[in-house]
Amino acid sequence: MSQDGKVKTTESTPPAPTKARKWLPVLDPSGDYYYWWLNTMVFPIMYNLIIVVCRACFPDLQHSYLVAWFVLDYTSDLLYLLDIGVRFHTGFLEQGILVVDKGMIASRYVRTWSFLLDLASLVPTDAAYVQLGPHIPTLRLNRFLRVPRLFEAFDRTETRTAYPNAFRIAKLMLYIFVVIHWNSCLYFALSRYLGFGRDAWVYPDPAQPGFERLRRQYLYSFYFSTLILTTVGDTPLPDREEEYLFMVGDFLLAVMGFATIMGSMSSVIYNMNTADAAFYPDHALVKKYMKLQHVNKRLERRVIDWYQHLQINKKMTNEVAILQHLPERLRAEVAVSVHLSTLSRVQIFQNCEASLLEELVLKLQPQTYSPGEYVCRKGDIGREMYIIREGQLAVVADDGVTQYAVLGAGLYFGEISIINIKGNMSGNRRTANIKSLGYSDLFCLSKEDLREVLSEYPQAQAVMEEKGREILLKMNKLDVNAEAAEIALQEATESRLKGLDQQLDDLQTKFARLLAELESSALKIAYRIERLEWQTREWPMPEDMGEADDEAEPGEGTSKDGEGKAGQEGPSDIE
Repeated sequence: MSQDGKVKTTESTPPAPTKARKWLPVLDPSGDYYYWWLNTMVFPIMYNLIIVVCRACFPDLQHSYLVAWFVLDYTSDLLYLLDIGVRFHTGFLEQGILVVDKGMIASRYVRTWSFLLDLASLVPTDAAYVQLGPHIPTLRLNRFLRVPRLFEAFDRTETRTAYPNAFRIAKLMLYIFVVIHWNSCLYFALSRYLGFGRDAWVYPDPAQPGFERLRRQYLYSFYFSTLILTTVGDTPLPDREEEYLFMVGDFLLAVMGFATIMGSMSSVIYNMNTADAAFYPDHALVKKYMKLQHVNKRLERRVIDWYQHLQINKKMTNEVAILQHLPERLRAEVAVSVHLSTLSRVQIFQNCEASLLEELVLKLQPQTYSPGEYVCRKGDIGREMYIIREGQLAVVADDGVTQYAVLGAGLYFGEISIINIKGNMSGNRRTANIKSLGYSDLFCLSKEDLREVLSEYPQAQAVMEEKGREILLKMNKLDVNAEAAEIALQEATESRLKGLDQQLDDLQTKFARLLAELESSALKIAYRIERLEWQTREWPMPEDMGEADDEAEPGEGTSKDGEGKAGQEGPSDIE
């Protein structure tokens, strides 16, 4: 309260953003930042998978670079700790919406097995260095529990890379290397346990010249493990039970490894063949058909060259089938990003609505023409227009040799034939011969597809017809008199249609009135019949009349007044 007695009101202001909110925003699990963090975590996990076991089995390696190992060990531990923090700031989807509430994210994360594994991987087991000494790297084996994070990073990379099959092969080779590396480390450790040089199977005695070097020890062990796991043979026979057990385990591992490698390679090859079949048409069926039908060699060669051109230059002719599984709106955006610039070059489509162009883009059909192949001939019925995407086409005379003009990328032709313009002297017939000089890539838009789209955009249709009329006027191919006659005929036809519509409406109105009157008359007649039925039920039957006469005979001496009165009551009752 102030000195003058008035109460001061303070507006509630939102709390200032904390540093945690500023520097640790909620990450989208499908976003780029989260993806790059996963790739960063690959390095400490691979370091622990490869180096720790190698240090445990090769003592010279552990002793020679102890300071470097400590630096790398605790750097990887720091990244492990930061990864847990990233987990607490990674959103999740609930009903399709990204949850950014950190309380809900933390509550969900701590209830998962991933949280327990992450904590177990950071248990400071290397604190035992104080009592056991710093040369026991096996105390850090709990760091292997972060391996699921490595698999997640590989899965994300496989979905994002442009070469998924090559990445699968590289990943398989990495797994094979890790298995052989681990096996070579175990072989050297077993040789040290049994005694170096005790027999031909174990590692030779390091006292021999050359075998005391660390590099030689690792390479010999890696080579020996490779021979065993690939079942190539040429390995010394084991002499002891431990050696036999090691060989049996390696043989079983080799069998499983071969099955995995063959299955993975078969999957990669199948995916590559499936992708090729989806992108490029299958030429084997066409070749077999031509062989069965005894097509001449020259035409067969042209067909094979066409298929070869598509395969070598990565040309696609079935874009619609490739994008068919995408949602309609997303498919339209992809098509717009690829082909809208080409469609917007066409003069009659300029200044059209964006939604109209988006629908037209989905109707474009890519086509590839071989050298010397005619795209259209003079006098053909025009059912589509073409847009040149790549290549050159020539407007030639009837002899096919004389060239009048050359059309290049970005140009178009045949647009007038797919629009019904009144007074067009050529009608819907082609007016020139157009031949491909080399391999040409065109976009085709059919008349039916254009008509289907324009049915929803009448204003755009009128604008396009006006632009087509201007083009015909410049080309002196517009008959004004015929146009006026067609317009007059169309107006007269529309007037007659309007008159017929009016007459039809009048007839429908009269017919409705007649039906209403008929229904009203039928109701009245039904009502009168029902009334008469109720009245006739009160009339006396003939038998009842006879009984009444018999009762009247004894009273014949009654007065005439009484008879007259009785005679008057009968008709009144009938009424």
